[in-house]
Amino acid sequence: MDEHKEIERTERKSNSSQVASTFIKYAAYLIIFFGILWFIISYLIPMIRG
Repeated sequence: MDEHKEIERTERKSNSSQVASTFIKYAAYLIIFFGILWFIISYLIPMIRG
């Protein structure tokens, strides 16, 4: 009975760590995406117009 509780605890811990890892990954994707978008708006569009 105690072993079963221990297994649940470790599964829950690894699951929350996986969720945190996925969140960090997608946050990095968003930062890169908005960084590229900002670069295009700030530098490339004025170069094309100018």
